[in-house]
Amino acid sequence: MQSKNKNKMIQNGFLWALGGTGFIFLMTCLGAAVVFFFRKQTVKWMQTLFLGFAAGIMIAAAVFGLLVPAIEEATAADQIAWLPAAGGLLLGVLFLFGLDKLIPHIHPAANVREGLSSSMKRTTLLVFAVTLHNIPEGMAVGLSFALAAQHGGDVGMYSAALALALGIGIQNFPEGAAISLPLRHEGMRVRKAFLYGCLSGVVEPIFGLLMVVIAAPIAPAMPWLLAFAAGAMLYVVVEELIPEAHLGEHSNIGTLAVMAGFLIMMILDVALG
Repeated sequence: MQSKNKNKMIQNGFLWALGGTGFIFLMTCLGAAVVFFFRKQTVKWMQTLFLGFAAGIMIAAAVFGLLVPAIEEATAADQIAWLPAAGGLLLGVLFLFGLDKLIPHIHPAANVREGLSSSMKRTTLLVFAVTLHNIPEGMAVGLSFALAAQHGGDVGMYSAALALALGIGIQNFPEGAAISLPLRHEGMRVRKAFLYGCLSGVVEPIFGLLMVVIAAPIAPAMPWLLAFAAGAMLYVVVEELIPEAHLGEHSNIGTLAVMAGFLIMMILDVALG
C-alpha cells in the first residue's frame, strides 16, 4: 500500500511538472511571437528591458522559490540547515560554469563567442546561448512540483510551485522575444526566428521532468537539488543577464527592470505560496 501511494505521488508530481514546464515553454513561444510585430531593426532599450526583467524574476525565484525551501527541508530533516543550501548552490554554479565552457554559444550584446571552438553559424550560437540558461528554469519548476508531491500533495507546496511556474512563465515571455528579435536583426526570416526562439525553450520541460524522475528515489537529497537549481539560475543571472542588461546607454532601464522583476516574483511567492 505504501509503495502504491508513493508511486501515485510520483505520478502526480510528474503530471504537475509537465503542466508547469509546458506552461513556461508556451510563454517562451508567445514571447518569440513578438517578432511578427516588429521590423528587422528593433529598439535597443527593449532588449535591455527584457533582459533586466528576466534577471529580477530569476533572482527572486532562486531565493524565495528554491533556497528558502531547501533550508526549510534540511531543517525539517534535522540536517545542518546551511550545508545543503551552500553545497547545492556551489554545485549548480559549477554545473552551469561547465556547460558555459563546453557548449558553443554567443551573447548578442557582448558579441563574444564562448564555449568550445565551433564553425556553427552565428544565429545557431545565439539560440544556444538562450537554450543554455533555460535549463535551470525547467529544473526549478520540476523540482518545486516534485517537492510538493513528496509532501503528499500539500496545498501550500503546490501553490508555491504554481507561483514559481507563473513567475518564470512571465519572465519567459520577454526572454522569448529576447532571442527571436536579435535573430531577426541578424537577417533571419520572421518565421524561422520565431521557430528558433520557441525551440530554445524545449529544454525546460525536458529538464523539469528529468528532475522529477531523479528526485523521486532520492527524496532526502531534495534540499541539495533545490539549491543546485538555484545556483544554476544565479550563475545565468550574474554571468549573462545582468551584464547584458547594463551594456550601452540604457543601463538605468535595465536596473529598474531587474527591480521590477524581483518585486513581481516576490509578491507572487508570498501571495500564492
